[in-house]
Amino acid sequence: MSRPPLNPNHDPAAPGDGQGSSRDKAGASGGRPRPAGIIVISIVVVLEALALLTAGALYIYELVTGAPVASFWGAVFTLGLLLAFSALLFAVGHFLFRGYRWTRAPALVAQLFALTIGFPTITAGLVFAGLAMVVPALAAIVFLFDKRVVAFASRAGGSRGVL
Repeated sequence: MSRPPLNPNHDPAAPGDGQGSSRDKAGASGGRPRPAGIIVISIVVVLEALALLTAGALYIYELVTGAPVASFWGAVFTLGLLLAFSALLFAVGHFLFRGYRWTRAPALVAQLFALTIGFPTITAGLVFAGLAMVVPALAAIVFLFDKRVVAFASRAGGSRGVL
């Protein structure tokens, strides 16, 4: 009988053999330790997702209590967008923490949207609310371009072996 080919992505210290996975000890991306920037960016993105989810919940409350709207179906569409973007940001935060490559672009776009909303909020006189949007977004953008974060978040979607 022939032996099956070795999978280069196979982890020899699988969780089932009692030794624990080397991926659990060193981070999720090929044995490199998880940089602090990944943790900061993931927290910022998840907090933005929670903010959108909260806005969606308040939007639902206002629609149910009969708050006046110009177009009911327009309000439903806006609610759907809030919930969809919240779900997207939750996924981005989760998979960025695990080191997936595709998450860097949506994380950057979300931070640029936060800056786009935060700066006019500051100039409108709501300084605290504007700073609460601008400061985390700037920190996340700086960390997104850190070489350790880029190196860690370079895992492709299919890098884990099937068998």
